[in-house]
Amino acid sequence: MRSTGNRRAVIVGIFIFLGLVIFIWTVLTLGSQKKAFGNSVTIKSYFDNVNGLQKGNNVWFSGVKVGTIKKVTLIGNERVEVDMNIEEHSLPFIRKNAKAKLSTDGLIGNKIVEIYGGTSKAPPIEDGDMLNNDKLLSTDEMMNTLSKNNDNLLAITANFKTLSNNLVAGRGSIGKLLTDETFANQLDKTVIILNKTTANLERVTANVSDYTARLNEKGGLANDLVTDTVIFSRLRATVSQLQNVADQSKQIMGNLDSASVNLNQGLNNKNAPAGMFLHDEKTATSLKNTFQNLQAASKKLDEDLEAVQHNFLLRGFFKKKAKNDKENGRVVLDTTVMR
Repeated sequence: MRSTGNRRAVIVGIFIFLGLVIFIWTVLTLGSQKKAFGNSVTIKSYFDNVNGLQKGNNVWFSGVKVGTIKKVTLIGNERVEVDMNIEEHSLPFIRKNAKAKLSTDGLIGNKIVEIYGGTSKAPPIEDGDMLNNDKLLSTDEMMNTLSKNNDNLLAITANFKTLSNNLVAGRGSIGKLLTDETFANQLDKTVIILNKTTANLERVTANVSDYTARLNEKGGLANDLVTDTVIFSRLRATVSQLQNVADQSKQIMGNLDSASVNLNQGLNNKNAPAGMFLHDEKTATSLKNTFQNLQAASKKLDEDLEAVQHNFLLRGFFKKKAKNDKENGRVVLDTTVMR
């Protein structure tokens, strides 16, 4: 009986010992996972909504677990303070200008805090530091966004359906292109014309290039105008002379204009001689009478000269003068004939 009791006590002791070992191993394992036995510092961040984040959830940096959530505290005004225990050996990699955001382990996993960003110029974080955060879209907001995207996708699908129906029915330019042979033939002709136009344009471009090359050849007019300073100076002198001629012509035209103005003024002025002849009737009548008197006097003078020629005192003189004139005329005629 005593040996049986001792055996049971040994068995019970073994089971208790195994239980203690398993318990200690479990505590150490969970503690290592939660980093409960390592050195750490506490930092914090503030969120408007933590979406179910709890104490003990993990903190990640660059895909590596660096700590756990120490405490989640509601501080009012829709603000939540999240305290995080960060392992001491991870501190040199996390900078003060890094940011924190809420995320999940997988698609529907536990909530976590993800630390990201930061520049090497900023110092590492220290105990009590506060990290800025980015707002995380809630599930409802994500669902609303997906719903709007679905509505937009449905509208786009409906538009594509309408477009495809129009194409099949031959409506619109593309539909006619697919179904109407006449339209397709016209398009082919247009393409041919465009090809010909392009070829002509290429030829014109080549001709222009050749013409430009010829202009640049030495000895040509264009090249001389650009490079020969003598020709250029002569052209400049010619242009200067033409400018002087133009200035003189302008001055002459101005003088003619002034003379014309003076003439018009003289003609329009009744007191001037020309104006008097044009506008004064008395002067015109007097001038007319003067001309008539001159004609009468000339006629009377002719008559007097005729009477003088027939006067017996001067008749011999005139006959002798006529005879001499006639002889002089013969001599000239004979001389002309001799030559």
